[in-house]
Amino acid sequence: MKIINRDLNAEKEGVPGYLAYPDRKEPGPGVMIVHHHFGVTGNMKVNVCNFAKLGYSTIVPDLYKMLGAADGVHEAQKTTTDEQFVEILTRAWRYLTTRPDVDGKRCAVVGYCMGGRIGIHFVAATPNARAFVGYYPSVRDEEPSKLRPRHPNDAVKDFKCPSQIFFGANDHVASIPVQQKLMASFQANGQPLDWHFFHRAGHGFAMADGECYDPSLADHAWTLVSDFLGRELGNG
Repeated sequence: MKIINRDLNAEKEGVPGYLAYPDRKEPGPGVMIVHHHFGVTGNMKVNVCNFAKLGYSTIVPDLYKMLGAADGVHEAQKTTTDEQFVEILTRAWRYLTTRPDVDGKRCAVVGYCMGGRIGIHFVAATPNARAFVGYYPSVRDEEPSKLRPRHPNDAVKDFKCPSQIFFGANDHVASIPVQQKLMASFQANGQPLDWHFFHRAGHGFAMADGECYDPSLADHAWTLVSDFLGRELGNG
């Protein structure tokens, strides 16, 4: 299968970021990745291409460029509301789902770290998302605030699609009690849930540009994600 990959240009496509898709004649399923704290890194672009190899037209919008944040890595989460994140993701989602190579009714959201937490709020507000994959969402035990008025535990109540979640016992962001509360919230929303807990995994175990990268666990998780999306998006 031939894969076409390139940067996305804000002036041309309306969305900055990165795109990869299989060269095919008929519309197929799509994936929108919500990137981690470090932004659209080289490793994140590799992930985009890996999803494309599975048959998914895949984008990762550059949230920091969309926000106009000069130092997004250090400042964006300190000044951006969850509602603002959802608004810009909606623009990116519209771009993905209206592409001629994409069947807009067969698209999923995959979020890493920060993107997992933000992805929860986006999927809660987007009933046409067909599936959600959350790699160690950066969920904390925190009270509502102006930037984050709604906790992810509450947001998942509005999900209309199946989810697959990955966490580890050594996650320094989401403690095990926080993970357990989130799992209970997912279980209560009435949608199918695949929850995977790795006792030796840390936060970011699936990303090669992180300190907690674990190649064997990353490969294992990738197999699970491939099967999950194939099943839920009809691409198996």
